[in-house]
Amino acid sequence: MSAHQQLGPGPEFDRVRAILAALGERGAPSGDDAALLPVGGHMLALSTDVSVEGVHFRTEWLNYEEIGWRATAAALSDLAAEGANPLGVLVALGVPKAGSDKEAATLMRGAGLAAEEAGTKILGGDLSSAPTWTVVVTVIGEASRPVTRGGGRPGDILYVTGELGSARAALDAWLDGRRPDEGARHRFATPVPRIAAGRVLARTATAMLDLSDGLASDIHHLAAASNCGAEIELDGLPIGTGVTAEAARAGKTPEAYAAEGGEDYELLVALPADAAPPLLDVKLTPIGRLVAGDAVKFTQHAAPVMLTGFQHFR
Repeated sequence: MSAHQQLGPGPEFDRVRAILAALGERGAPSGDDAALLPVGGHMLALSTDVSVEGVHFRTEWLNYEEIGWRATAAALSDLAAEGANPLGVLVALGVPKAGSDKEAATLMRGAGLAAEEAGTKILGGDLSSAPTWTVVVTVIGEASRPVTRGGGRPGDILYVTGELGSARAALDAWLDGRRPDEGARHRFATPVPRIAAGRVLARTATAMLDLSDGLASDIHHLAAASNCGAEIELDGLPIGTGVTAEAARAGKTPEAYAAEGGEDYELLVALPADAAPPLLDVKLTPIGRLVAGDAVKFTQHAAPVMLTGFQHFR
């Protein structure tokens, strides 16, 4: 990106701020879904994402093909948030001592299938022993009109693609020792990066990011980068499969439950109020607006709602 953007709240971004301070002029500005690099008249988008066994997945929950797909899709989602077209994927794979050649190959097959679904290929990577299964995915894309988190303006309308909450519903069921709803499990195991939707939205979007940490957290990052506040109306939030039952167990409304869940990898996008929402290959739902100031507020049935989103290192 061309200039430093404000970072949202939370322990993860406190560490990012400390790292940026330590790097000083030796590091490029940070705070977006992908780094943007002008090369030969083109704008490259680059991002790296790490998936660690016991933190991002468990082998008793997912098969190895799903682990590879999920890790690769998560990284490709960062390109979708920039409106970028994928050019290639690199995978650094850490294999534990108990891991077999077949398991490693199956995991990489899943990574290749996710790349193929996004219209690209695995270009190479690295292989190492590791204490646990670790998948580090680097993605390279090209963006004709990259969209950062930092271009939103007061009055812009906020939208989300797809449906929210299914990944959390699957995770909560597993953590409770239950079999997840099959649709929710599928959304957790094989998320679909919104590459095509991101390219279309980039034509008119002022700001965009992918919902990896959940709406309740990620809206703060988009608002902070855009020097805006936000008002989110939960009543019309698109709810994913399996969410209603898990929300009831948690004593929450489905909308609040979905807003607090992460790893849906849908897009949160700001469009000018006078721009007609484009036709996409996925549902696009208005959920609120950017406003002047720096406060982020959630309401449901016109009443204020307090939400707690996912935070790394909390």
